Amino acid sequence: MGTPQGLQDMTCMRCGQPAQLRFYGPCASCVEELHAKFAPKPKEIDVDAYVPKMNVTPNAVALNDD
Repeated sequence: MGTPQGLQDMTCMRCGQPAQLRFYGPCASCVEELHAKFAPKPKEIDVDAYVPKMNVTPNAVALNDD
């Protein structure tokens, strides 16, 4: 029988340490380290208030002051 969940003995492609991996790639500790190092940082974006554009000019009936 194989290892649980299809894990195989492989060498981590990043650190070279032996690890139980499903696919060839970085081991779990390298993945955690990479996520911590390259995680996106939230930043505040200053945006002006939305002002709708006036594409329609008012017609003469709407402008009448009776």
